[in-house]
Amino acid sequence: MIIAPSLLAANFARLATEVQRVQRSGGDWLHLDIMDGHFVPNISFGPGVVAAVRPLTKMTFDVHLMCSQPEILLEPFARAGADRMTVHIELDGKVNSLIWKIRSLGKQVGLAINPPTAMSSVKPFLDRIDSLLIMTVNPGFGGQGFITECLPKIQQAAAWRRKLGLKFRIAVDGGIHFQTVASCASAGADTFISGTGLFEHKNLKAAVAKMRKLIHPYAATHASV
Repeated sequence: MIIAPSLLAANFARLATEVQRVQRSGGDWLHLDIMDGHFVPNISFGPGVVAAVRPLTKMTFDVHLMCSQPEILLEPFARAGADRMTVHIELDGKVNSLIWKIRSLGKQVGLAINPPTAMSSVKPFLDRIDSLLIMTVNPGFGGQGFITECLPKIQQAAAWRRKLGLKFRIAVDGGIHFQTVASCASAGADTFISGTGLFEHKNLKAAVAKMRKLIHPYAATHASV
């Protein structure tokens, strides 16, 4: 079970300190939301920021590209220190080439799906990815409320994973906090991306520990992942 604090919720005025706080928190990955102002109505940060914070921690950098043209960003983020890169199924005809490109860069491949998008769209790619990111809010801004109607998507992904004998991780992102994380774990998620739900707590280490305790009862279910 992976917990990935999301840097989007950090204090940008103290970014180096915040990254080091995540390093000490007991979290597993550092999640980096990249927004271009086109695919989503917000702009976050680019490869330069990722490269600047990369020397501060050995944590896995999980880069989520909420961008309309991720193909021009894959190499820059790979050079900046990304370990995993996630692109969106909503990019339709680009998905095949994006997966191939990420893999050719030696990085792990993630595929994300937004709340309104049918799960059937991701099924053809499940044997080619390392993680499926199920968005539990409409992407673009932190601090949104969890969309409960996304839980069946998690259940569907878990059912396909069992049936097809695959090993991709099932990640959730959006409104993930102490009141929602157990429901996601029960439905089949094994990777939990949390921004405000963790960073709003002064003691980030205690918050990560509490979240891990909440998902622990479901860990045996995902032991083979």
